[in-house]
Amino acid sequence: MKTSDFYYDLPEELIAQTPLKQRDGSRLLTLDKVTGKTGHHHFSDLPQFLRKGDCLVLNNSRVLPARLIGHRSTGGAVEILLLVDKGEDVWECLVRPGKKLREGARVSFGDGQLEAEIVEVLPDGNRLVHFEYKGIFLEVLESLGRMPLPPYIKAELEDQERYQTVYSKVVGSAAAPTAGLHFTPELLKEIQDMGVKVCYVTLHVGLGTFRPVKEEEVLDHEMHSEYCVIPKETADTINETKRNGGRVVCVGTTSCRTVESWSTEDGEVQATGGWTNIFIYPGYRFKVMDALVTNFHLPESTLIMLVSALAGREHVLAAYQEAVKEKYRFFSFGDAMFIADMN
Repeated sequence: MKTSDFYYDLPEELIAQTPLKQRDGSRLLTLDKVTGKTGHHHFSDLPQFLRKGDCLVLNNSRVLPARLIGHRSTGGAVEILLLVDKGEDVWECLVRPGKKLREGARVSFGDGQLEAEIVEVLPDGNRLVHFEYKGIFLEVLESLGRMPLPPYIKAELEDQERYQTVYSKVVGSAAAPTAGLHFTPELLKEIQDMGVKVCYVTLHVGLGTFRPVKEEEVLDHEMHSEYCVIPKETADTINETKRNGGRVVCVGTTSCRTVESWSTEDGEVQATGGWTNIFIYPGYRFKVMDALVTNFHLPESTLIMLVSALAGREHVLAAYQEAVKEKYRFFSFGDAMFIADMN
């Protein structure tokens, strides 16, 4: 299986740069995972494709405003991106410009509200950075930090909450679980009122989600690790849904990877937490997930491989080709797909 097998041609103008005014106003392409048949709708139409007795699994991770713009004592501008909390106010970070930020260099943010010192230069070029502040770090970060938008988004985000889902709760992601950006509180209520259970997992999305697959052979790719949690209430809901013949509908590849990581071979989900580096590609047998709400993903990415595992590479690439032809909006702020057995 070659990485190039998952390539498709995408005109740059179809990469969404800003979110729509109305979250559920985005378009929704439906794909029958068995037949490959497609349909064109709006996201607000999603309830008509759900059934009483299904359960919707959402990732409630909240994006850390982890991009900090500051200056060195010499006055030079600096950008620091928080990656991993190492404890005791030390974070592993990406920094720019790297040449100027050696061990011992100091950086100031927001009129001195936040100070930082480079503690160590790591072998991969990342830095260990110690932060100094008064009060609560997350509150300082909310005040000074910016959203770490994906590299293909060039526009500045006017409202930072638009890169958060309306149900985001647990801070820790470096990127949004973007399939959930389409939901509004009203749409979630409508779904629950029709007898669909809604439950939550947490997977903190890492920047590795944007790392391209560089190996020619798919199986040679080393998948990044991300921390995830399945609460007991969610495990019980999923297991009850399966027993009663309902469908488990995951919202986003992150929810999918979480439930598939912590299930038994016969599809029973366990309440637990830990790191997962599960890599799902065609040939994978899904143990829990029956249907998926997802955005359109980058060519040759691990995410389009996951979607292809569910619906078949040919069906997925044909649907993507149709989405390009119909000028759907792609990637984080783009439109969505619903993939299921439509019978």
